[in-house]
Amino acid sequence: MSAVLILSEYEQVSKCISKGITWNHAISGQEAYQCFHALKIKKDYLPLCATRWSSTSVVPRITTHYTVCPRDKDKRWEGVNMERFAEEADVVIVGAGPAGLSAAIRLKQLATKQEKDIRVCLVEKAAQIGAHTLSGACLDPCGFEELFPDWKEKGAPLNTPVTEDRFGILTEKYRIPVPILPGLPMNNHGNYIVRLGHLVSWMGEQAESLGVEVYPGYAAAEVLFHEDGSVKGVATNDVGIQKDGAPKTTFERGLELHAKVTIFAEGCHGHLAKQLYKKFDLRANCEPQTYGIGLKELWLIDEKKWKPGRVDHTVGWPLDRHTYGGSFLYHLNEGEPLIALGFVVGLDYQNPYLSPFREFQRWKHHPSIQPTLEGGKRIAYGARALNEGGLQSIPKLTFPGGLLIGCSPGFMNVPKIKGTHTAMKSGILAAESIFNQLTSENLQSKTTGLHVTEYEDNLKKSWVWKELYTVRNIRPSCHGILGVYGGMIYTGIFYWIFRGMEPWTLKHKGSDSDQLKPAKDCTPIEYPKPDGQISFDLLSSVALSGTNHEHDQPAHLTLKDDSIPVNRNLSIYDGPEQRFCPAGVYEFVPLEQGDGFRLQINAQNCVHCKTCDIKDPSQNINWVVPEGGGGPAYNGM
Repeated sequence: MSAVLILSEYEQVSKCISKGITWNHAISGQEAYQCFHALKIKKDYLPLCATRWSSTSVVPRITTHYTVCPRDKDKRWEGVNMERFAEEADVVIVGAGPAGLSAAIRLKQLATKQEKDIRVCLVEKAAQIGAHTLSGACLDPCGFEELFPDWKEKGAPLNTPVTEDRFGILTEKYRIPVPILPGLPMNNHGNYIVRLGHLVSWMGEQAESLGVEVYPGYAAAEVLFHEDGSVKGVATNDVGIQKDGAPKTTFERGLELHAKVTIFAEGCHGHLAKQLYKKFDLRANCEPQTYGIGLKELWLIDEKKWKPGRVDHTVGWPLDRHTYGGSFLYHLNEGEPLIALGFVVGLDYQNPYLSPFREFQRWKHHPSIQPTLEGGKRIAYGARALNEGGLQSIPKLTFPGGLLIGCSPGFMNVPKIKGTHTAMKSGILAAESIFNQLTSENLQSKTTGLHVTEYEDNLKKSWVWKELYTVRNIRPSCHGILGVYGGMIYTGIFYWIFRGMEPWTLKHKGSDSDQLKPAKDCTPIEYPKPDGQISFDLLSSVALSGTNHEHDQPAHLTLKDDSIPVNRNLSIYDGPEQRFCPAGVYEFVPLEQGDGFRLQINAQNCVHCKTCDIKDPSQNINWVVPEGGGGPAYNGM
């Protein structure tokens, strides 16, 4: 095919796009003929932009989101009112998790104590506070107690103190008990088993009673900047956009929230934090973050098998020693025989055939696990990515106009399997540092948005930094020839004996997205079929998450290049996105005509775990927020 012919056809395609033509719109017969001639494809296919154009094949159009397909070049958006209203606050907080709420509460506590008037606005993408929160969770209460010394009198939902601590190594048929010695990270004496979503909801009530303006169902979609480059605030997402990217008659622009300081507490792998890393080069002096995916279920079990306060962790089967991961099983004391169980897989795994969800289902059939579940009923399911990089992967935390707290930068103590207490403390320290600047009589700032450098300095002086420093080498020690077991040996020697004071710091392997091997170099994994009693299929599991999105909106799982999933991920890695996603969002389905496959994105299934954005070997998937209120509806997960 000649270059002239290719260009001619591309110009015809561009003409179709510039007119806003899709096959769902009425067009003239001549226009239809020209478009069909240029595309040479069937109904429902659209060409991609010039950088994606191929002379040999045309890729089905998948991404219609405005972050990839600009609206200023789309005729359908001509004449649409794009004005946004703005609100002014002293502090805006993005994310109503443990860190964001701790910051909001501490700011208002300080303002009340010193009789200062500070406006604090908090936006949360979930329809209800706590509805997107998922964690084990075995809580170290130290951070929470700093915030609420009188939490018992206030009725905080910490109902289950740990009474029994167990740890074991699983082989295919046996469980080898491992003693938990005092001082080891896994020791849970003094901790509480909690339903973190309920605790977060309770904290939301406390924040509102103190005067924090809490806005659930409003997803922060964009970072706003002053002319001097400092952060100005955020804008919530637009609503009323069709799946094909066109405005509905109900279209409404998002709201701008301006602040002197904006706190980003989005949780693990926040999509706005990703932008800030690039804008301010915040990761210049740290290692890439490394992650795990945690999958969780709640079960009601036979009361005779219920041991309130018991904490049980395992490593080993069904994972091999070079795949980091493990399990938890917690017995809650919530007035009914309820247990929380889950499985974590490090996202630096190498075999593209591995499915974290199916590993979890297989694990439940272990002889030491299945008896607890027999006769019980599964009542909830969910999944979430978690930070595992530790101290080495913490970015610069402050920048003009804003700062990062909680699991967004990543303060999880990996061997302890806890990050809520450190997230809360980071929020408390951020609030105290911001309050000092806002109320300073000698306030001077080089930028319009305040640069609160004091926060990072204070964090590095706190017990958070000390705790993360002592365990910094445990996760990367699992990369040796002995894998996870080498990490356990390292922990016994250098942590239990020397308390992490060794004069070196180990490195991680690199980004999780770079770790997959080509499918041809790996052995496919044969997973047993679910029995519907102990193990279950993916879609029935997602149904228990309460996940819901407005169907007629552009998919929030955006692709930088719609051709890559088939041309690279499927051809080289056998389409790992169809396995690493714990919600069945990604499917490779046969083309309706001819041979081959296309990627189908079931965005309505998304549980907002961010795994796809992290693990995609091509780094082609970019997770952005859907319309506010969409996503899972967890009840105390």
